[in-house]
Amino acid sequence: MAKRKRLGELLVEWKKCDASAVKEALQYARDHGKRIGEALIELEMADEDDVTRALASQFNMEYVELTSDLVDEDSLKMIPEDVIRTHNVVPLGRVDGRLKVVVTDPLDLETMDVLRFRLNTDLIPVLAPPNKVKDFIEKFVNPMTDEMSKTMASIDHDAPEMELDSDKTGALDADDADAPIIRLINLLITEAVRSRASDIHIEPMNNRVRVRYRIDGVCIIRDDVPKNMQSAVTTRFKIMSGMDIAEKRLPQDGRIKMKIGGGQIDFRVSACPSYHGESIVLRILRPDAVNIGISALGFEDDDYARFQRTIKRPNGIFLVTGPTGSGKTTTLYAALQELNRPDRKIITAEDPVEYNFSGMNQCQVREEIGLTFPMILRSMLRQAPNIILVGEIRDREVGDVAIQAALTGHLVFSTLHTNDAPSAITRLIDMGIKPFLVASAVQAIMAQRLVRSICKECKVPDPNPDKKSLRILGFTDEQLVGKTLYKGAGCSRCGGSGYRGRQGIFEFLLLNNDIRELAFNRAPTIELRRAARATGMRNLAEDGKLKVLSGISTADEIVRVAQAELGADLGDEEEGDDD
Repeated sequence: MAKRKRLGELLVEWKKCDASAVKEALQYARDHGKRIGEALIELEMADEDDVTRALASQFNMEYVELTSDLVDEDSLKMIPEDVIRTHNVVPLGRVDGRLKVVVTDPLDLETMDVLRFRLNTDLIPVLAPPNKVKDFIEKFVNPMTDEMSKTMASIDHDAPEMELDSDKTGALDADDADAPIIRLINLLITEAVRSRASDIHIEPMNNRVRVRYRIDGVCIIRDDVPKNMQSAVTTRFKIMSGMDIAEKRLPQDGRIKMKIGGGQIDFRVSACPSYHGESIVLRILRPDAVNIGISALGFEDDDYARFQRTIKRPNGIFLVTGPTGSGKTTTLYAALQELNRPDRKIITAEDPVEYNFSGMNQCQVREEIGLTFPMILRSMLRQAPNIILVGEIRDREVGDVAIQAALTGHLVFSTLHTNDAPSAITRLIDMGIKPFLVASAVQAIMAQRLVRSICKECKVPDPNPDKKSLRILGFTDEQLVGKTLYKGAGCSRCGGSGYRGRQGIFEFLLLNNDIRELAFNRAPTIELRRAARATGMRNLAEDGKLKVLSGISTADEIVRVAQAELGADLGDEEEGDDD
């Protein structure tokens, strides 16, 4: 019997990657408990399609291009929808009495056994890339939009008869799954998760209740709920998240756990009284959202090298700055997971703990019982950690303890709310932290924003890019000669927006002796920024320009996200001219 070729050998033989990449991916796979194929994809050393084709060849299986033409409606009905979604499989029909089914992992024997047992039939498994299977299921397997529209329509039609008060709604439980309100809310939550939304907003208006999803950082209106159903909807969300349904005058927080698509999803729920009633916001906390790896954050090569050097230092403070929703937490968790090894002790102080990770000691701030950031930090230092994460430096007390930890041999990660990297230094000093401590302890500061990426499915050359946006970003005609800029034409996968997913744009400041001396002398932000630029630091807009030239995003999107920073840099140049 011929020996089965290894995956890496096949990819090298097909010239899809080189031997050195396979070797690096093998080490990454060992360190992170992954398979070689997963490692190659995460490190962007091989395409998911090529890895899947190699797996198909390795296990002597058929590789299929999953399209709507390949599957008909009758075939889709051969496997229950819950099984399709849970196991990420697609039925293709019967061949010689056996069911031909698309799977994503030739070694997932457990799924094969479950399918044989549930369906009472023999299988012919064929392979397709996981992302393509998932996208196909979202598009063609009982699209939820139709069900949502029908539910909304039935509620709207029957609203006068269906009006519920809080007491009646409070009596609804899991056994009342057919109750219109429960069905509607379950559909809203499930659709939002499958649409890659990060938040669900339930907003009372004068004559309606508006429902919006935040997808890729932009709010999209989903639908309106009849005004007389407002109380029922609000109460149901409160019950699910463990809030007090009788309290309507004060803000409340809660959490929901739901199993969706075979995975456990957490939701952080906030209720806030407003003029037309309580506004409800659900923050969707996906475990996979912070497991993307450093290489997928969107660094250019030089910033990636700086980032890796910084997080592997033995001590000092590394700050990530930016407004809420700019991806700071994701970046820091990516760094911690890179460093999470059995020989290192990692402790975090967070408010709240949103994601749980094995191998890390995560502490939840609880102000009501006096468990504050400073108290947790002081306790941490007695636990002899190597690496500390402080959710946010909010005041002088937290800053002082974090800096003392850095100066006594610990590597400290934290966040700060500033618009750019240089202003983080002046912000710490303004908090009351002594300048010589800031200059000594801080090793690097990184400001970041998230910009939407052009949808890969409908990406096309843009013959007429917006000239105003290009001018604002500082593009010259010479820079654009021979360059092709791209845009998204809009398709079903991106919801017609032309964008799908997000990447970071970064401003990476490594402190050198000149910048430390400026910090020690309390220099203003403008001088710190000039010194940082002299070291080769790109600002956010300049990093965004590289994303435009490489076809990752558009000039319009970079201007939308980095407008404030563009204004700050223009101000610097004007002052420089006056000098």
